[in-house]
Amino acid sequence: MVAAVRRGRSLRSAARTFGLGYTTVHRWVSRAEGRRLDRVDWSNRPSGASGKPANRVAGEIEDEVLRLRQQLRQTSDLGEYGDVAIQRELSRKKCSPIPSVRTIGRILERRGALDGNRRVRRPAPPCGWYLPEVAAGKVEADSVDIVEGLVIKGGIDVEILNAISLHGGLTASWPRSAITARVSVTALLEHWRQFGLPGYAQFDNDTRFQGAHHYPDNLGRVSRVCLSLHVTPVFTPPRETGFQAAIESYNGRWQAKVWRRFHFDSLKSLQDQSTRFVAATRARAAERVLFAPPRRPFPSSWQQDLQTPPKGQIVFLRRTNDHGQVRLLGHTFRVDSLWVHRLVRSEVDLESKTLRFFALRRREPTAQPLLAQFPYQLPLKPFQD
Repeated sequence: MVAAVRRGRSLRSAARTFGLGYTTVHRWVSRAEGRRLDRVDWSNRPSGASGKPANRVAGEIEDEVLRLRQQLRQTSDLGEYGDVAIQRELSRKKCSPIPSVRTIGRILERRGALDGNRRVRRPAPPCGWYLPEVAAGKVEADSVDIVEGLVIKGGIDVEILNAISLHGGLTASWPRSAITARVSVTALLEHWRQFGLPGYAQFDNDTRFQGAHHYPDNLGRVSRVCLSLHVTPVFTPPRETGFQAAIESYNGRWQAKVWRRFHFDSLKSLQDQSTRFVAATRARAAERVLFAPPRRPFPSSWQQDLQTPPKGQIVFLRRTNDHGQVRLLGHTFRVDSLWVHRLVRSEVDLESKTLRFFALRRREPTAQPLLAQFPYQLPLKPFQD
Protein backbone atom coordinates (compact mmCIF):
# COMPACT_ATOMS: atom_id res chain seq x y z
CA MET A 1 0.00 0.00 0.00
CA VAL A 2 2.73 2.47 1.00
CA ALA A 3 4.96 1.22 -1.80
CA ALA A 4 2.13 1.82 -4.30
CA VAL A 5 1.77 5.43 -3.13
CA ARG A 6 5.52 5.95 -3.40
CA ARG A 7 5.39 4.65 -6.98
CA GLY A 8 2.98 7.44 -7.87
CA ARG A 9 -0.48 6.17 -6.91
CA SER A 10 -2.75 8.68 -5.22
CA LEU A 11 -3.94 8.03 -1.68
CA ARG A 12 -7.54 7.62 -2.80
CA SER A 13 -6.56 5.21 -5.58
CA ALA A 14 -4.54 3.09 -3.16
CA ALA A 15 -7.45 3.14 -0.70
CA ARG A 16 -9.84 1.80 -3.36
CA THR A 17 -7.35 -0.87 -4.48
CA PHE A 18 -6.74 -2.25 -0.97
CA GLY A 19 -10.31 -1.79 0.25
CA LEU A 20 -9.34 0.64 3.02
CA GLY A 21 -10.39 4.13 4.00
CA TYR A 22 -8.54 7.24 2.85
CA THR A 23 -7.66 8.11 6.46
CA THR A 24 -6.13 4.67 7.05
CA VAL A 25 -3.90 4.91 3.97
CA HIS A 26 -2.86 8.45 4.93
CA ARG A 27 -1.93 7.30 8.45
CA TRP A 28 0.35 4.47 7.26
CA VAL A 29 1.97 6.62 4.55
CA SER A 30 2.65 9.34 7.13
CA ARG A 31 4.16 6.82 9.55
CA ALA A 32 6.58 5.60 6.85
CA GLU A 33 7.52 9.08 5.62
CA GLY A 34 11.25 9.54 5.11
CA ARG A 35 12.18 5.95 6.01
CA ARG A 36 12.83 2.72 4.19
CA LEU A 37 9.88 0.33 4.32
CA ASP A 38 11.90 -2.41 6.03
CA ARG A 39 12.76 0.01 8.88
CA VAL A 40 9.23 1.18 9.65
CA ASP A 41 7.37 -0.03 12.74
CA TRP A 42 4.22 -1.53 11.20
CA SER A 43 2.72 -2.77 14.47
CA ASN A 44 -0.72 -1.51 15.47
CA ARG A 45 -0.90 1.33 17.97
CA PRO A 46 -3.74 2.37 20.26
CA SER A 47 -6.02 5.13 18.98
CA GLY A 48 -5.27 8.59 20.29
CA ALA A 49 -2.23 10.81 20.35
CA SER A 50 -0.04 8.30 22.16
CA GLY A 51 0.01 4.65 23.11
CA LYS A 52 0.69 5.51 26.77
CA PRO A 53 0.33 8.50 29.10
CA ALA A 54 2.90 11.23 28.55
CA ASN A 55 4.05 11.03 32.17
CA ARG A 56 4.43 7.23 32.24
CA VAL A 57 7.92 6.10 33.25
CA ALA A 58 9.75 4.08 30.60
CA GLY A 59 9.76 0.33 31.03
CA GLU A 60 13.56 0.29 31.24
CA ILE A 61 13.49 2.64 34.24
CA GLU A 62 10.84 0.48 35.96
CA ASP A 63 12.98 -2.62 35.44
CA GLU A 64 16.01 -0.80 36.83
CA VAL A 65 14.03 0.25 39.92
CA LEU A 66 13.07 -3.38 40.60
CA ARG A 67 16.62 -4.58 39.99
CA LEU A 68 18.07 -1.99 42.38
CA ARG A 69 15.54 -2.88 45.07
CA GLN A 70 16.58 -6.52 44.92
CA GLN A 71 20.26 -5.58 44.89
CA LEU A 72 19.97 -3.18 47.85
CA ARG A 73 17.93 -5.70 49.80
CA GLN A 74 20.78 -8.22 49.54
CA THR A 75 23.90 -6.02 49.66
CA SER A 76 23.09 -2.65 51.27
CA ASP A 77 25.22 -1.96 54.32
CA LEU A 78 22.43 0.19 55.75
CA GLY A 79 19.85 -2.50 55.09
CA GLU A 80 17.63 0.06 53.35
CA TYR A 81 15.91 -0.77 50.06
CA GLY A 82 12.82 1.46 50.01
CA ASP A 83 11.88 4.20 47.57
CA VAL A 84 14.25 6.79 49.08
CA ALA A 85 17.21 4.39 48.99
CA ILE A 86 16.42 3.43 45.40
CA GLN A 87 16.27 7.09 44.30
CA ARG A 88 19.58 7.73 46.05
CA GLU A 89 21.15 4.78 44.20
CA LEU A 90 19.73 5.97 40.85
CA SER A 91 21.25 9.41 41.49
CA ARG A 92 24.61 7.83 42.36
CA LYS A 93 24.54 5.87 39.10
CA LYS A 94 23.63 9.11 37.23
CA CYS A 95 20.58 7.54 35.61
CA SER A 96 18.34 9.84 33.62
CA PRO A 97 15.57 10.65 34.16
CA ILE A 98 15.37 9.96 37.90
CA PRO A 99 11.77 9.33 39.08
CA SER A 100 10.49 11.02 42.21
CA VAL A 101 10.24 9.12 45.46
CA ARG A 102 6.44 8.85 45.10
CA THR A 103 6.77 7.57 41.52
CA ILE A 104 9.24 4.90 42.64
CA GLY A 105 6.76 3.86 45.32
CA ARG A 106 4.00 3.55 42.72
CA ILE A 107 6.27 1.46 40.50
CA LEU A 108 7.02 -0.93 43.37
CA GLU A 109 3.32 -1.17 44.21
CA ARG A 110 2.23 -1.71 40.63
CA ARG A 111 4.83 -4.38 39.98
CA GLY A 112 4.07 -6.25 43.22
CA ALA A 113 7.48 -5.64 44.77
CA LEU A 114 6.30 -4.39 48.16
CA ASP A 115 6.53 -6.55 51.27
CA GLY A 116 2.81 -6.25 52.05
CA ASN A 117 0.48 -9.04 50.93
CA ARG A 118 -1.63 -7.30 48.31
CA ARG A 119 -3.15 -8.61 45.12
CA VAL A 120 -0.82 -8.08 42.16
CA ARG A 121 -2.42 -7.28 38.82
CA ARG A 122 0.17 -8.47 36.36
CA PRO A 123 -0.03 -7.61 32.66
CA ALA A 124 -1.74 -10.19 30.46
CA PRO A 125 0.58 -12.50 28.50
CA PRO A 126 0.86 -11.90 24.74
CA CYS A 127 -1.56 -13.46 22.28
CA GLY A 128 -0.83 -17.18 21.88
CA TRP A 129 1.79 -17.01 24.66
CA TYR A 130 1.87 -20.83 25.02
CA LEU A 131 3.17 -21.18 21.42
CA PRO A 132 6.47 -19.26 21.13
CA GLU A 133 6.22 -18.66 17.36
CA VAL A 134 2.69 -17.30 17.66
CA ALA A 135 3.58 -15.12 20.65
CA ALA A 136 6.50 -13.65 18.70
CA GLY A 137 4.19 -12.78 15.79
CA LYS A 138 6.03 -15.02 13.33
CA VAL A 139 3.11 -17.29 12.40
CA GLU A 140 -0.67 -17.13 12.53
CA ALA A 141 -2.98 -19.49 14.41
CA ASP A 142 -6.63 -20.22 13.64
CA SER A 143 -8.88 -21.04 16.58
CA VAL A 144 -11.85 -23.28 15.73
CA ASP A 145 -14.93 -24.23 17.75
CA ILE A 146 -18.50 -25.52 17.39
CA VAL A 147 -21.68 -23.87 18.72
CA GLU A 148 -24.37 -26.44 19.52
CA GLY A 149 -27.91 -26.60 20.83
CA LEU A 150 -29.59 -24.06 18.53
CA VAL A 151 -33.03 -24.87 17.09
CA ILE A 152 -34.99 -22.95 14.44
CA LYS A 153 -38.72 -22.81 15.06
CA GLY A 154 -40.22 -25.93 13.60
CA GLY A 155 -37.64 -28.31 15.02
CA ILE A 156 -34.68 -27.56 12.69
CA ASP A 157 -31.47 -28.30 14.61
CA VAL A 158 -28.53 -26.01 13.91
CA GLU A 159 -24.82 -26.24 14.69
CA ILE A 160 -22.22 -23.65 13.71
CA LEU A 161 -18.54 -24.18 13.01
CA ASN A 162 -16.72 -20.93 13.80
CA ALA A 163 -13.11 -19.91 13.21
CA ILE A 164 -11.03 -16.81 13.96
CA SER A 165 -7.32 -16.07 13.58
CA LEU A 166 -5.57 -14.94 16.77
CA HIS A 167 -3.51 -12.11 15.29
CA GLY A 168 -5.55 -10.94 12.30
CA GLY A 169 -9.07 -11.54 13.58
CA LEU A 170 -10.00 -13.22 10.28
CA THR A 171 -13.40 -14.84 10.86
CA ALA A 172 -15.44 -17.63 9.26
CA SER A 173 -18.75 -19.30 10.14
CA TRP A 174 -20.52 -22.33 8.69
CA PRO A 175 -24.08 -22.92 9.97
CA ARG A 176 -25.13 -26.51 9.23
CA SER A 177 -27.78 -28.94 10.40
CA ALA A 178 -24.94 -31.02 11.91
CA ILE A 179 -21.19 -30.48 12.18
CA THR A 180 -19.23 -33.68 11.66
CA ALA A 181 -15.51 -34.29 11.21
CA ARG A 182 -16.06 -34.52 7.45
CA VAL A 183 -17.99 -31.23 7.39
CA SER A 184 -15.26 -29.57 9.49
CA VAL A 185 -12.54 -30.66 7.08
CA THR A 186 -14.49 -29.44 4.04
CA ALA A 187 -15.14 -26.05 5.65
CA LEU A 188 -11.55 -25.52 6.83
CA LEU A 189 -10.14 -26.51 3.43
CA GLU A 190 -12.47 -24.01 1.76
CA HIS A 191 -11.32 -21.28 4.18
CA TRP A 192 -7.62 -22.07 3.83
CA ARG A 193 -7.76 -22.26 0.04
CA GLN A 194 -9.18 -18.75 0.01
CA PHE A 195 -6.98 -17.08 2.64
CA GLY A 196 -3.92 -19.33 3.01
CA LEU A 197 -2.66 -21.74 5.63
CA PRO A 198 -1.88 -20.75 9.24
CA GLY A 199 1.02 -22.20 11.17
CA TYR A 200 -1.28 -23.63 13.85
CA ALA A 201 -4.93 -24.69 14.09
CA GLN A 202 -6.29 -24.67 17.64
CA PHE A 203 -9.20 -26.83 18.79
CA ASP A 204 -10.84 -28.06 21.95
CA ASN A 205 -10.93 -31.80 22.70
CA ASP A 206 -14.14 -32.56 20.79
CA THR A 207 -13.91 -35.98 19.16
CA ARG A 208 -14.81 -34.40 15.83
CA PHE A 209 -11.48 -32.57 15.95
CA GLN A 210 -9.15 -34.83 17.91
CA GLY A 211 -10.60 -38.25 17.13
CA ALA A 212 -12.26 -40.92 19.25
CA HIS A 213 -11.09 -40.95 22.87
CA HIS A 214 -11.86 -44.58 23.69
CA TYR A 215 -8.99 -45.84 21.51
CA PRO A 216 -5.35 -45.08 22.39
CA ASP A 217 -3.03 -43.45 19.83
CA ASN A 218 -5.96 -42.30 17.73
CA LEU A 219 -5.85 -39.31 15.37
CA GLY A 220 -9.05 -38.14 13.72
CA ARG A 221 -9.75 -36.84 10.24
CA VAL A 222 -9.22 -33.17 11.13
CA SER A 223 -5.86 -33.81 12.79
CA ARG A 224 -4.60 -35.87 9.84
CA VAL A 225 -5.62 -33.26 7.27
CA CYS A 226 -3.88 -30.51 9.31
CA LEU A 227 -0.67 -32.56 9.51
CA SER A 228 -0.72 -33.32 5.78
CA LEU A 229 -0.83 -29.56 5.11
CA HIS A 230 1.98 -28.86 7.64
CA VAL A 231 -0.46 -27.09 9.95
CA THR A 232 0.25 -28.01 13.57
CA PRO A 233 -2.96 -28.99 15.43
CA VAL A 234 -3.18 -27.66 18.99
CA PHE A 235 -5.60 -29.09 21.55
CA THR A 236 -6.40 -26.90 24.54
CA PRO A 237 -6.73 -28.27 28.11
CA PRO A 238 -10.18 -29.45 29.15
CA ARG A 239 -12.22 -27.07 31.31
CA GLU A 240 -9.61 -24.29 31.12
CA THR A 241 -10.48 -20.65 30.43
CA GLY A 242 -8.31 -18.29 28.44
CA PHE A 243 -6.90 -20.51 25.73
CA GLN A 244 -10.15 -20.39 23.73
CA ALA A 245 -10.95 -16.79 24.67
CA ALA A 246 -10.76 -15.46 21.10
CA ILE A 247 -13.09 -18.05 19.57
CA GLU A 248 -15.46 -18.02 22.56
CA SER A 249 -15.74 -14.25 22.20
CA TYR A 250 -16.52 -14.65 18.51
CA ASN A 251 -19.08 -17.36 19.32
CA GLY A 252 -20.83 -14.89 21.60
CA ARG A 253 -20.72 -12.13 19.02
CA TRP A 254 -22.15 -14.39 16.33
CA GLN A 255 -25.03 -15.45 18.53
CA ALA A 256 -25.76 -11.87 19.64
CA LYS A 257 -25.52 -10.26 16.19
CA VAL A 258 -26.97 -13.04 14.05
CA TRP A 259 -28.91 -15.68 15.98
CA ARG A 260 -30.70 -13.54 18.58
CA ARG A 261 -31.09 -10.47 16.39
CA PHE A 262 -33.24 -11.92 13.62
CA HIS A 263 -36.05 -14.43 13.17
CA PHE A 264 -35.20 -17.32 10.84
CA ASP A 265 -37.67 -19.70 9.26
CA SER A 266 -35.10 -21.86 7.47
CA LEU A 267 -31.46 -22.87 7.58
CA LYS A 268 -30.86 -21.07 4.26
CA SER A 269 -31.97 -17.71 5.67
CA LEU A 270 -29.66 -18.23 8.65
CA GLN A 271 -26.74 -19.05 6.35
CA ASP A 272 -27.37 -15.93 4.25
CA GLN A 273 -27.42 -13.65 7.30
CA SER A 274 -24.32 -15.34 8.72
CA THR A 275 -22.50 -14.78 5.41
CA ARG A 276 -23.29 -11.06 5.53
CA PHE A 277 -22.14 -10.82 9.15
CA VAL A 278 -18.83 -12.59 8.39
CA ALA A 279 -18.22 -10.28 5.41
CA ALA A 280 -18.81 -7.25 7.64
CA THR A 281 -16.42 -8.53 10.34
CA ARG A 282 -13.74 -9.16 7.71
CA ALA A 283 -14.16 -5.67 6.28
CA ARG A 284 -13.80 -4.13 9.74
CA ALA A 285 -10.69 -6.23 10.47
CA ALA A 286 -9.10 -5.60 7.04
CA GLU A 287 -6.32 -3.42 8.46
CA ARG A 288 -5.60 -5.89 11.26
CA VAL A 289 -5.51 -8.80 8.79
CA LEU A 290 -3.17 -6.85 6.51
CA PHE A 291 -0.51 -6.59 9.22
CA ALA A 292 -0.98 -10.05 10.74
CA PRO A 293 1.71 -12.72 10.24
CA PRO A 294 1.67 -14.03 6.64
CA ARG A 295 -0.26 -17.17 5.79
CA ARG A 296 1.25 -19.82 3.53
CA PRO A 297 -0.34 -20.38 0.10
CA PHE A 298 -2.42 -23.52 -0.19
CA PRO A 299 -0.44 -26.13 -2.18
CA SER A 300 -2.04 -26.61 -5.60
CA SER A 301 -0.89 -30.23 -5.89
CA TRP A 302 -2.24 -31.34 -2.49
CA GLN A 303 -4.57 -34.32 -2.44
CA GLN A 304 -6.38 -35.59 0.64
CA ASP A 305 -5.05 -39.01 1.66
CA LEU A 306 -6.04 -40.11 5.14
CA GLN A 307 -4.17 -43.42 4.89
CA THR A 308 -0.72 -41.83 4.60
CA PRO A 309 1.13 -42.09 7.95
CA PRO A 310 0.91 -38.64 9.58
CA LYS A 311 4.07 -36.55 9.89
CA GLY A 312 4.84 -33.36 11.72
CA GLN A 313 3.99 -32.24 15.22
CA ILE A 314 0.90 -32.22 17.45
CA VAL A 315 0.60 -29.97 20.49
CA PHE A 316 -1.49 -30.80 23.55
CA LEU A 317 -1.93 -28.20 26.30
CA ARG A 318 -2.60 -30.01 29.54
CA ARG A 319 -2.57 -29.61 33.33
CA THR A 320 -0.77 -32.15 35.50
CA ASN A 321 -2.61 -34.06 38.22
CA ASP A 322 -1.65 -34.25 41.90
CA HIS A 323 1.13 -36.73 41.03
CA GLY A 324 2.66 -34.57 38.29
CA GLN A 325 1.21 -36.82 35.58
CA VAL A 326 -0.41 -36.00 32.24
CA ARG A 327 -2.78 -38.20 30.28
CA LEU A 328 -2.97 -37.88 26.51
CA LEU A 329 -3.50 -40.16 23.51
CA GLY A 330 -4.72 -42.85 25.87
CA HIS A 331 -1.46 -43.01 27.90
CA THR A 332 -0.32 -41.56 31.23
CA PHE A 333 3.09 -39.89 31.43
CA ARG A 334 4.88 -38.90 34.64
CA VAL A 335 6.15 -35.41 33.85
CA ASP A 336 7.50 -34.02 37.14
CA SER A 337 6.50 -34.86 40.71
CA LEU A 338 7.17 -31.23 41.71
CA TRP A 339 5.12 -29.71 38.86
CA VAL A 340 1.66 -30.65 40.14
CA HIS A 341 -1.61 -29.07 38.99
CA ARG A 342 0.40 -26.90 36.60
CA LEU A 343 0.14 -26.24 32.89
CA VAL A 344 2.40 -27.97 30.37
CA ARG A 345 2.79 -27.92 26.60
CA SER A 346 3.10 -31.44 25.23
CA GLU A 347 4.72 -31.70 21.80
CA VAL A 348 4.32 -35.00 19.97
CA ASP A 349 7.03 -35.07 17.30
CA LEU A 350 6.00 -37.82 14.91
CA GLU A 351 9.20 -37.68 12.85
CA SER A 352 11.73 -37.88 15.69
CA LYS A 353 9.34 -40.18 17.62
CA THR A 354 9.67 -38.05 20.74
CA LEU A 355 7.20 -36.62 23.24
CA ARG A 356 8.37 -33.47 25.06
CA PHE A 357 6.78 -31.64 27.98
CA PHE A 358 7.43 -27.93 28.60
CA ALA A 359 6.40 -25.95 31.68
CA LEU A 360 3.94 -23.09 31.15
CA ARG A 361 3.32 -20.12 33.46
CA ARG A 362 1.18 -17.11 32.61
CA ARG A 363 3.27 -15.05 35.03
CA GLU A 364 6.43 -15.78 33.02
CA PRO A 365 5.17 -16.59 29.50
CA THR A 366 8.64 -16.59 27.89
CA ALA A 367 10.12 -19.09 30.38
CA GLN A 368 9.10 -22.54 29.12
CA PRO A 369 11.76 -25.01 30.31
CA LEU A 370 11.80 -28.63 29.23
CA LEU A 371 10.46 -30.81 32.04
CA ALA A 372 10.67 -34.29 30.53
CA GLN A 373 10.74 -36.20 27.28
CA PHE A 374 9.79 -39.73 26.34
CA PRO A 375 10.10 -41.92 23.26
CA TYR A 376 6.77 -42.16 21.48
CA GLN A 377 5.78 -43.69 18.17
CA LEU A 378 2.31 -43.49 16.68
CA PRO A 379 1.30 -47.03 15.65
CA LEU A 380 1.01 -47.58 11.91
CA LYS A 381 -2.61 -48.58 11.48
CA PRO A 382 -5.13 -47.75 8.73
CA PHE A 383 -7.45 -44.83 9.29
CA GLN A 384 -11.04 -45.84 9.91
CA ASP A 385 -13.77 -43.24 9.58
